[in-house]
Amino acid sequence: MKNIRVIGILLMTMFLIFSCKANKTMTSTEQNIHRKWMLFEYKDFTKQELTKLETYMDLTKNAEAPSRFGAKMGCNGMFFTAEFDKGKAKFSGVGSTMMYCDGRMKLEELFGKELPTMNQYKIEGHFLTLTDGKSTMKFVAADWD
Repeated sequence: MKNIRVIGILLMTMFLIFSCKANKTMTSTEQNIHRKWMLFEYKDFTKQELTKLETYMDLTKNAEAPSRFGAKMGCNGMFFTAEFDKGKAKFSGVGSTMMYCDGRMKLEELFGKELPTMNQYKIEGHFLTLTDGKSTMKFVAADWD
């Protein structure tokens, strides 16, 4: 009888440990995406061009609008709605301010048209990749040292 009780306690302990560990991993991945990301690889743009334009996508959560995010691709402030769930992404409502910046509009135009087609995401370390199966956008975390 005593052995059954010990086995039962061990099984419960193992169950709790594994349950907490799985939940912690999901939370960690969810938190990892909600940060500022610097675009460093996209289409024919060089890393130097993207760095000079100070390109970024800010996926930091806002308590007032938890699904609304922003970006800057060299000129205008951009905004959009996004949802992320287990490697799937959905972007919609992409818009921007309406300034003209000579020599800085091509990237912004392409990014604004293609972002809603991105339907998958992957986080590997400090890197975020968005893809639709044909085109890819690669980002590095802005807070990465």
